[in-house]
Amino acid sequence: MTTSRIEDHYASAAIAGRILAALRAAQGADAPVTPDALAPLDHFHGRGLQATKELVELLAPQPGERILDIGGGIGGPARWIAARFGCHVTSLDLTPEFCRAAEELNAVTGLSDRVLVVEGSALALPFPEGAFDRAYSQNVAMNIADKPRLYAEAFRVLRPGGILALSNYGAGPRGEPYYPAPWAAGPATSFLSTPEETRTEILAAGFELVSFRDKTAEVVPAIQENRRRLEEEGLPTLGLQALMGDRIREFQINVARSAEEGRLAIIEVLARRPD
Repeated sequence: MTTSRIEDHYASAAIAGRILAALRAAQGADAPVTPDALAPLDHFHGRGLQATKELVELLAPQPGERILDIGGGIGGPARWIAARFGCHVTSLDLTPEFCRAAEELNAVTGLSDRVLVVEGSALALPFPEGAFDRAYSQNVAMNIADKPRLYAEAFRVLRPGGILALSNYGAGPRGEPYYPAPWAAGPATSFLSTPEETRTEILAAGFELVSFRDKTAEVVPAIQENRRRLEEEGLPTLGLQALMGDRIREFQINVARSAEEGRLAIIEVLARRPD
């Protein structure tokens, strides 16, 4: 997907203002603005905070470490990790509107000193070699055609012994997923790799694989339940519509249909840069 197409798919104005307004409308004008309170609104993943918790359990961040979020969006996971584990997180994203929203939400949660927002490309990370102890990426690789370069850049900026945790949608065995999806309007701008392709590309970048799991069967029941709620009850009071508008309902229903029918795989990886 080209830069302009990524921005066209994701960008919108006044994101932080909409999110804060939604939070206050639901919880009151004096409701505390914390990473946990914002979680239904700023974890841009189909399973929200639960998906972040599962990836963080794999990542195992430690106090004082330097963590990189590749494709951090509006910064929900970065804020949650920084607040919970006492580490410093750099959140990199390509979309300017996402970066501005992340900065505003960092400020209102009091985390500007622990979460740094950087606008830039995952294919040319603006950091020196060995700058980070750990890195992670959630549902970003589907927007990137040049995955060998993505993994090579992640390898470069990790210190020897550094850890990379990934959670991404991949190509399932039964054809194209249903579109529009959260990451693409159609197949021309969607870049899904099979689990085996993902494994091969990560190893080719120089990583050692600590664990590699196809979590599709494990996750499908939760995705199915989310689809049922969306179809029967509509969007929740606090949800990702504050970020993406009401179209998020169709996006998430299509993801559920695709996963149920074997058109999507859900891949979780823990890799290590050798010493």
